[in-house]
Amino acid sequence: MVKYKMMTLLLVLVLVLSACSGNKVINEPKPTSTPTNNVDTNKDDPKTDPVETEGTPLELAYQGAYKGKTVSMFGPFVDEDEVKFLDAIAEFEETTGIDIQYEGSKEFEATIGVRIEGGNAPDISDFPQPGLLSTFVSQGKVIDVSTFLDVEKLKGNYNQSWLDMASMKGPNGDIMAGVWNRSSVKSLVWYPKKQFDEAGYTVPTTWDELLALTEQIAADGDTAWAIGIESGAATGWPATDWIEDIMLRTTSAENYDKWVTGELKFTDPIVKNAFEKMSEIWLNPDYVYGGTKSIVTTSFGDSVLPMFKTPADAWLHRQASFITSFFPEGVTAGVDYDWFYLPPIDPQYGSPVLVAGDIYAMHNDRPEVRAVMEFFTTGESIKKWVQSGGVIAPMNDVSLDWYPSEAERRMGELVQNASTLRFDGSDLMPGAVGAGTFWKGTTDYVSGTVTLDQALSEIAAGYNN
Repeated sequence: MVKYKMMTLLLVLVLVLSACSGNKVINEPKPTSTPTNNVDTNKDDPKTDPVETEGTPLELAYQGAYKGKTVSMFGPFVDEDEVKFLDAIAEFEETTGIDIQYEGSKEFEATIGVRIEGGNAPDISDFPQPGLLSTFVSQGKVIDVSTFLDVEKLKGNYNQSWLDMASMKGPNGDIMAGVWNRSSVKSLVWYPKKQFDEAGYTVPTTWDELLALTEQIAADGDTAWAIGIESGAATGWPATDWIEDIMLRTTSAENYDKWVTGELKFTDPIVKNAFEKMSEIWLNPDYVYGGTKSIVTTSFGDSVLPMFKTPADAWLHRQASFITSFFPEGVTAGVDYDWFYLPPIDPQYGSPVLVAGDIYAMHNDRPEVRAVMEFFTTGESIKKWVQSGGVIAPMNDVSLDWYPSEAERRMGELVQNASTLRFDGSDLMPGAVGAGTFWKGTTDYVSGTVTLDQALSEIAAGYNN
């Protein structure tokens, strides 16, 4: 009996020693912010295979530290955009073992607030409108990504303007509210290249040269500009883009930011000057195809078509990079059409670029979520999307050779070399203004139903709603 007891004790001792020898500390980064939804569904995931190593969250991910973990993401990408996004992240998921479960919705703006307020925030949200994101930042429901990302590395990979635009006011001061991953360029003027060259016209590099070209085309018996702002309930938004571009060229970026927040009033002479600059072109019926009155009734998508007539009925169209989706089938970039940068007006404000884009924000703080956010700061995270066309990357480590066309390559270069970048102002303003009085007031002014001073007062009143 004693013999069996001795054997039992020896077995217990061996098991205890074995367990102790296998108990090693895993080096994983610890959350420093309070998550808004701290339920970790991966806690007991049997597929997880942690490793003993050191590094940033992304480096740990590539070494297998978060294999089997799941990161949820919610955003506006649907249809073709969703396919391109999923294709761009597929290799990362395969290499790291992290499953990024993306959910896209056309009702993102309406749904994201419900989810956050209801305690069901995704790990990461994709905000195409930074103004909406700032609302949640002010409520303390977004994690400051500068608490774990290398800010100096970010400064090396982004134009400082992108980082400035990611800074938003939280309950306890400014935070870095997210990272920029996809952008489009707005400061572009499109033209029918082959016919343009054959006519002997040259691309302007200053505002005065642009006006001179406009007058030259009129003197030749044509109208220079193809302009239309009809867009259903959103009629007027193309006009606001013009004003935003001109504001960046006639005043400082600091004043632009104050204008967006309402500190610089629409009735201020600085803003009025921007409208007057636009009016030099828009309100001259000799400069606009169909005359000034056609601007309000012409769909923004259809407004480009006169450029593709033979001979061209119009020669210039200012619009963002997405407008090629409305070009006729069969036309070729670099042959049938091309673009040039909307020229600067006042040299002291450099070569600013108006952009739109997507900023990814983080709501739940876990190591694998940090890894995915760090991944989104790299050009690799958007490489396949860039190669497939239709998107411009905000990061500097994106090779210009990745772009599928010369036109897009030049856009990528424009973004990388811009002296100042600023987001579409109407998307940053309160909804009552940016998607309300700004659209309507500008439309009323262009249509001639109100004076400029009346329109500016009408727009400014939106800040009181």
